[in-house]
Amino acid sequence: MKKLLTTLLIALIALLPVAALAEGETLNVVALKGPTAMGMVQMMDAAPEDWNFDIVADISLVPPMLVKGEADIAAVPANLASVLYNNDGVDVQVLAVNTLGVLYILESGDAPTVTSVEDLKGKTIYASGKGATPEYALNYILKGNGLDPQADVTVEWKSEHAECLNALINEDNAVAMLPQPFVTTATMKAEKPLTVVLDLTKEWDKLQADAEAPSAMITGAVVVRREYAEAHHDEVVRFMDAYAQSVAFVNEDNDAAAALVGKFDIVPEPVAKLALPACNIVLIEGDELKAKLGGYLAALCAEDPAAVGGQVPGDDFYFTK
Repeated sequence: MKKLLTTLLIALIALLPVAALAEGETLNVVALKGPTAMGMVQMMDAAPEDWNFDIVADISLVPPMLVKGEADIAAVPANLASVLYNNDGVDVQVLAVNTLGVLYILESGDAPTVTSVEDLKGKTIYASGKGATPEYALNYILKGNGLDPQADVTVEWKSEHAECLNALINEDNAVAMLPQPFVTTATMKAEKPLTVVLDLTKEWDKLQADAEAPSAMITGAVVVRREYAEAHHDEVVRFMDAYAQSVAFVNEDNDAAAALVGKFDIVPEPVAKLALPACNIVLIEGDELKAKLGGYLAALCAEDPAAVGGQVPGDDFYFTK
């Protein structure tokens, strides 16, 4: 009986609300439009008054917000989390991976010719994201399948996803690398058939299948300013618990989640409804976070150390609950 009462007491304590921030204090969160913000929508809709969310379209706005203390938590590209950690201007810890790979290879026309990575040999690939994660991930997958990115394919880098779409529409059997939810937008708007021929997340997983500690292709991560985490550890834990519930909601009820994605002007609701199943929204914490993100950053660092800010982060990069 005593053991049962103790168990019930622990369970009741766990249900008690965590103390809110002190009066006048806030938790300021920033995320990019797209999958890295989609997993937050249920949390955003039910957030306490002292949690502020800012959704931006330009990643260049985020680091200054962290440096100035205008943002305490930020959803950013995974490699940027490492760059920020290695940067003297701001000290961050990573809380979780919130988006796995969202990159896909599309081909135009009624009869696609690409069914494997090897089929990309001799092709021109239209893509955006040179010098960023898309380039490093594509190179890793090409090399892992025996292709030389410099000799076996021609990657024509564009400044915007829309330029890649134009190339797909204007050429038969054109090939482009695009992320979600732009893949869904493209297939909805294009007048000619566009086919997703390769899921680069799955191709990454194939290359990692026999690894002792398999990494994953990762798009987004959530970071917190170390100064904020040290001063408000319980609030960060409270945020992550709410975030986990939000991600579960988004993945379990795409229709309701899409309505909120549209409400917060991340992408239009019809696009979100179709794109969400392919956006790989997750919340990976703890040891799994360290293994998967660490392996991913190591792969990027092998391609170009500058991609991760010079070196793979140490153990203090990872927030501990």
